[in-house]
Amino acid sequence: MVKIKDIITQLEILAPPALQESYDNAGLITGNRENELTGALIAIDCTEAVIDEAVREKCNFVIAHHPIIFRGLKSLTGKNYVERTVIKAIKNDVAIYAIHTNLDSVRHGVNKKLAEALGLIDTKILRPSNQTLLKLTTFIPKENTENVMQAMHAAGAGMIGNYKNCSFRLEGTGTFLPTGDANPAIGQVGELEKVNETRVEVILPAYLKDKVLQALFDAHPYEEVAYYLHRLINYDNETGAGMTGMLPQPMKTEAFLALIKEKLCAKAIRHTGIIKDSIGKIALCGGAGSFLLQDAIRAGADIFVSADFKYHEFFDAEDKIIIADVGHYESEQFTKELIYEFLNENFANIALHFSDVNTNPILYA
Repeated sequence: MVKIKDIITQLEILAPPALQESYDNAGLITGNRENELTGALIAIDCTEAVIDEAVREKCNFVIAHHPIIFRGLKSLTGKNYVERTVIKAIKNDVAIYAIHTNLDSVRHGVNKKLAEALGLIDTKILRPSNQTLLKLTTFIPKENTENVMQAMHAAGAGMIGNYKNCSFRLEGTGTFLPTGDANPAIGQVGELEKVNETRVEVILPAYLKDKVLQALFDAHPYEEVAYYLHRLINYDNETGAGMTGMLPQPMKTEAFLALIKEKLCAKAIRHTGIIKDSIGKIALCGGAGSFLLQDAIRAGADIFVSADFKYHEFFDAEDKIIIADVGHYESEQFTKELIYEFLNENFANIALHFSDVNTNPILYA
């Protein structure tokens, strides 16, 4: 039996909630996480029509990219589409879960899927996060080092890019004198003890701190574990905003714009002047990405593919880069595939459905 909470647990491995922006409201919005799952419907937005579709498909769980509630509701009277959607979900016992800016922020998330749709290679985070990593230093009896390290690595410590189980180790002598009610694993109360120990340093994401520390405490033989944590200013290339990538072969600018329209099923692209004959390096950001324009310029991108640029923001390109505004929905549409593929890999016998409702509120005449 699979419960809604089981799906949530996996989704929060894919995109940890701690990575969402402060303004966001990702997570479980309605419903009981203890309910048995009857089926999951995956959508970009959660609307009344999506809830109706979930009921028809016998799905009691809607996984949406955008949260239906961004700010606190002061009433539930059905006066707008947000309130009506929430009321309908509650009446039909449909849980709603949003996986939004946290999925935008991971390297294998929304932007990676957009980059794949455009055929890009050598992808990297455009604006990596900083001050999101910790360095954990601890001291382990030499004979227990491998066991403790395996536990911490299993909890997520020691990942650096495409490398795992990374650590620095240095052997030395640890000293301690058990006092009072101490129950030492090594040595005797009242006697100074000297132990051959390994000093270990590992890097970990800050959101995994509690999990890694618990693994350390559970595996370590000492009654009192000596450790300390430092917050790092290092950039974390696994998380951040936007992405860059390369075309396998440069393309003529007009041909690349046509490729965007084809791959994203975009009715129109708002863009700045064609100041470059060909496109090789692309910067992109699913959804509203104007805040990354200067990052895209500094990265040396020929074009910045994103959405929701305001009129005056197009001037900020200053003939240094081409802005291609492809539309918000168009730039994030592949998020449904991302979520489906991830859950399909982790659950063999659950009913997963793509929403057939086109929730794009923007039409073109």
